[in-house]
Amino acid sequence: MRNKQVIFRDFVLKGAFPKESDMEVTESTIELAGAIAEGSEGVLVKNLYLSCDPYMRGRMRKLTDPSESYIASFQPGSPVTGVGVARVLESGHPNFKKGDLVWGLTGWEEYSLLPALQTCFKIEHTDVPLSYYTGLLGMPGLTAYAGFIELCSPKKGETVFVSAASGAVGQLVGQLAKLFGCYVVGSAGSKEKVDLLKNKLGFDEAFNYKEESDLDAALKRYFPEGIDIYFENVGGKTLDAVLLNMKLHGRIALCGMISQYNLEQPEGVHNLMQIILKRVRMEGFNALDYYHLYPKFLEMVLPPIREGRIVYVEDTVEGLENGPAALVGLFSGRNVGKQVVLVARE
Repeated sequence: MRNKQVIFRDFVLKGAFPKESDMEVTESTIELAGAIAEGSEGVLVKNLYLSCDPYMRGRMRKLTDPSESYIASFQPGSPVTGVGVARVLESGHPNFKKGDLVWGLTGWEEYSLLPALQTCFKIEHTDVPLSYYTGLLGMPGLTAYAGFIELCSPKKGETVFVSAASGAVGQLVGQLAKLFGCYVVGSAGSKEKVDLLKNKLGFDEAFNYKEESDLDAALKRYFPEGIDIYFENVGGKTLDAVLLNMKLHGRIALCGMISQYNLEQPEGVHNLMQIILKRVRMEGFNALDYYHLYPKFLEMVLPPIREGRIVYVEDTVEGLENGPAALVGLFSGRNVGKQVVLVARE
């Protein structure tokens, strides 16, 4: 059987933007019948949707020290890997059977032979779009839940600021904040995204950070009494300005540093004294640490999704061959909403 793949060609230098040419679309063959060796817990899947996520930029560079990242680099000459939604074709694993739908780590290819499924979840709820399991009901959604609910413990009436607010994680953080009765403001990089936040996702206010020459002044305008909770998706100068505007006993969840991924020398944070003066609690986290809470997360978000009180915006490209352009586009803000690659409808 033909198996189209996206192959990672070579490491991207630190400080450089990834390019489509760093990946190559090729075709190989795969034997579907008897693909699972006897006694193996491997699983053969047909990939349906693939997720484009900012953390994948970090996997494109060669790590000189394992402590530089929580996840291994892509291997040149091998398929790109990431979160996807797939259907099981053959299984040697006791928890998965032929026909099951799953989400988790898979290859950027039409068919993947996965050695084990420790990082996969069976999809039990199919009354919502399957693509949601790359975002809203997958790793980005769990990231939003873990950082905002578990770490920041929001209370009704608190003020919340979300950076990169129209992205895969940010748009859910903002809507969770509204469900908790918070006042929420988001920042994004275009008028289209700002309109999306205010008119579709229910944010109280939103602004285009590219139009603000003084971010500190902008935050004072939107949060005259200060910020209780900041959900960090950007880093650098944004975090610096936020620290100046945090309330006493404010909380910051550090999720990602999108603005830092393509810098040779990441921007420093200069207002760290504010953490002491205002008793701010700032904590970095990884969604992997909260996978055990996935059932609890679903219990919270599925009802409001079904009732239309949580909506989700996706930017979908069709065809595996368009995956490299979609992934690279994340780092120039080309996408509007969660970037998804549709590989096959079934």
